[in-house]
Amino acid sequence: MNHYPLWKYLIILVSVLLGLLYTLPNFYGESPAVQISPLRNTAKADGILLQRVEDTLKNANITVDGTFFEAGGIKIRLSDADTQIKAKDALQSALGNGYVIALNLLSNSPHWLTNIGALPMYLGLDLRGGVHFMLQVDMKGALSKALDRYSSDIRGSLREKKIQYLGLDKEGSQITIKFRDVESRVKTEVEINKTYADLSFREQDTSNESHLIVSLKPEVLKRIQDSAVQQNIVTLRNRINELGVAEPIVQQAGIDRVVVQLPGVQDTAKAKDILGRTATLEVRMVDEEHDLSAALRGQVHFGSELHNERGGTPVLVKKQVVLTGDRINDAQPGFDNNNQPAVHIDLDNNGARIFKQLTRDNVGKRMAILLIDKNQTEVITAPVIKDEIGGGKVQISGSMTIEEARDISLLLRAGALAAPMDIIEERTIGPSLGADNIARGFNSTLFGFTAIAVFMIIYYLMFGFISVTALGVNLLLLVGLLSILQATLTLPGMAAIALTLGMAIDANVLINERVRDELRNGITPQAAINAGYERAFGTILDSNITTMIAGVALFAFGSGPVKGFAVVLCLGILTSMFSAVMVSRGMVNLLYGNRRKLASVSIGQVWKPVSEKR
Repeated sequence: MNHYPLWKYLIILVSVLLGLLYTLPNFYGESPAVQISPLRNTAKADGILLQRVEDTLKNANITVDGTFFEAGGIKIRLSDADTQIKAKDALQSALGNGYVIALNLLSNSPHWLTNIGALPMYLGLDLRGGVHFMLQVDMKGALSKALDRYSSDIRGSLREKKIQYLGLDKEGSQITIKFRDVESRVKTEVEINKTYADLSFREQDTSNESHLIVSLKPEVLKRIQDSAVQQNIVTLRNRINELGVAEPIVQQAGIDRVVVQLPGVQDTAKAKDILGRTATLEVRMVDEEHDLSAALRGQVHFGSELHNERGGTPVLVKKQVVLTGDRINDAQPGFDNNNQPAVHIDLDNNGARIFKQLTRDNVGKRMAILLIDKNQTEVITAPVIKDEIGGGKVQISGSMTIEEARDISLLLRAGALAAPMDIIEERTIGPSLGADNIARGFNSTLFGFTAIAVFMIIYYLMFGFISVTALGVNLLLLVGLLSILQATLTLPGMAAIALTLGMAIDANVLINERVRDELRNGITPQAAINAGYERAFGTILDSNITTMIAGVALFAFGSGPVKGFAVVLCLGILTSMFSAVMVSRGMVNLLYGNRRKLASVSIGQVWKPVSEKR
């Protein structure tokens, strides 16, 4: 009656062993480390680099706990945070700008655990410390960029079709094209309707001119907004990868907002600067046909803009953008022929072709390279084109520091944001507060487990001990499962673990009370055990299904910490069903199932109702 087949015992044994194996890495903790990654695609993290790193640290009298290769880089394990900072400074000074030197944390798990994929859970921002940003995408900026592209394309189409027009102005969310006569406007309508399916247009005639008002279709506006957010998320991830942050969280929140969480980041000012910048590169021709002095007096030609070179020298550049940063394959910091900091850019095939044609057709003229950063436009350099430049290799330099060259390279290499973003919320959590949160969460789980164990053992005796053991197996399996999934544990997740313990023991309380009921009815202990488990299972299943529905709803409609809570809750329900029913039943079967003459079971006082005498 109370016997399990061998395969069920094997399932329980294998589950417990796997849970123990994958839970172990979480007890070893983490140690400070420095991560070194080459910036250039051609550079490699090899034995030569490792030897340079070891020699540098040895000369700086810095003791390391271990060095090893991982994911195209080198990681150095150190003893404490102070040594970590010293090692980073020494390596940055010795290796120069060709490498990303980032602070990191490494698990102290033994190699044999790591080799079988047993890794600790990731710790969230509230447990490890770090910085949280909420960024809002400037949708007007995204629309303005789209209209700029269409304006440039329409100008090119009109020149190609030799359609005469008086001017093309961008006003708000629409483009106004001015013509002398209706015939030119009609030709333009046909061309736009044929070539630009995303645009809608309407006519507007005045006494002297005929205007064509061009705007984006509503569905296109929505597509541009959605793509702007998604492209910004991709760009932010690229920039964070360049910073070397471990386990970052970058996800959309609402229509136009993005949440960025960087656990373990210590240089928050640097992270904020890199994430919030919108650096992009533009190549334009210098306007040498119109008077600069008139532009300085405020009389700027409608096809030009007045900007300043580094150093404050004003320069008049044309509005037409010849080449943008979208054509950049790679950007690396370096030095020019005069040993001054510079940025070396590698263009893609189309970019190289455009740049080659531009320099061939404009020999003897000045070309301006502009950097648009934080909504500020600056002319980095405006050299005279002396000869045709092919091969797609471009160098920009001019009054920049080594740090600026490295930052500009990082931003250009990671890609430009599709639209400007503003940081509307910022929270910083220190490592000490994260450690305090871990201690509080661990203590709450420990004290809750202890209180439950004391109560169950006192009230249910041996069955209470079996229930507590099953509860421990539940906790072991839950932590092991979270580690296997490489889930990120946050403070709400720890709250869900504590809640799961209380919910899991409820199933054993139902089973124990059901066994007591059967004993009160006068049936044999063996039959009472069997009936208790069989008849309590339906109630346990119903209660867990309703809780699972609530957990799935939290995961589907929640975000951030709510989703983390829901994941742990749902996994905890699954492990509690297994441990409370199958594991505890297996232990009871081993303890009592082989006894043919079982007179009683250790389940506490069985209260029997006293019949009233009439």
